[in-house]
Amino acid sequence: MNPEVLIIGCGFLGEAAAELFSARGKRVLGLVRSNASLGTLSGRHFEVGTCDVTDSESLTSLTPRLGGVPLAIYAVSAGSGGAETYASVYREGLRRIIDHWNPGRVIFVSSTSVYGQDDGSWITEESPASPERETGRILLEAEAIALAAGGSVARLSGIYGPGRSMLLGKFLAGEAVLENGGHRWMNQIHRDDGAASLLAMADPSTPAGIYNVSDDVPVTQRELYGWMARFLNRPLPPEGPLDLNRKRGVTSKRVSNRKLHGIGWVPAYPSYRDALPQLTSASGIGSSEFC
Repeated sequence: MNPEVLIIGCGFLGEAAAELFSARGKRVLGLVRSNASLGTLSGRHFEVGTCDVTDSESLTSLTPRLGGVPLAIYAVSAGSGGAETYASVYREGLRRIIDHWNPGRVIFVSSTSVYGQDDGSWITEESPASPERETGRILLEAEAIALAAGGSVARLSGIYGPGRSMLLGKFLAGEAVLENGGHRWMNQIHRDDGAASLLAMADPSTPAGIYNVSDDVPVTQRELYGWMARFLNRPLPPEGPLDLNRKRGVTSKRVSNRKLHGIGWVPAYPSYRDALPQLTSASGIGSSEFC
């Protein structure tokens, strides 16, 4: 049977979204790029397959089945690639998906890194999006493609969840640093709440547009590490210089999720502090990005 929901990029976030849509009775197909990734999804409650969004022939082979799919969620990852990879995977890949398959509705998973503010100001969907780095500008170009097709954009803050939290991993390894006193504002979203936001945005009654996907409590780096220190009964990290080599640049802003709340979304983890018991009990802490 042809799918009702297509998850293109069925990774950390996409897999959780696929499970959520499947639990709601939707026929879901999750696509990954390689057979190696396909193997990690065996036994799920949804169908899986492979597709390389950078290869038109790969998309063409699936057009007879996926042409006109009701909903396509574009949740790919460029990995550690730079601007050229971003352009190929995010911008041109999305363009190919729309041109080849003409989905009824598209949701493009973007990032709050498109907001370049560094003054601690509150950010809404109407705030200027002027990223400092070329990768952020390419994300904006991809967003424009989704919006021009009548779709929506989910701008996610730094994603974390079971087995994946860069900051907690650094804290546990003794590698954490309070950069310039730790006063930079940070924004995060638990993977499960990110997946739930895609479900809410996919509702036919939800207006198309841009939605910030972030938890309820923007937090300074010092406060965040303070939560970890108190929860784990450990000292705060030492102070140190600002790390200017982050992939998506260095910002300081507070991202508002009021618009997302307005469509009925309620986070299970309103703050990173609420997720600490789950995170610290999970094994294999990995990495993520926080914007």
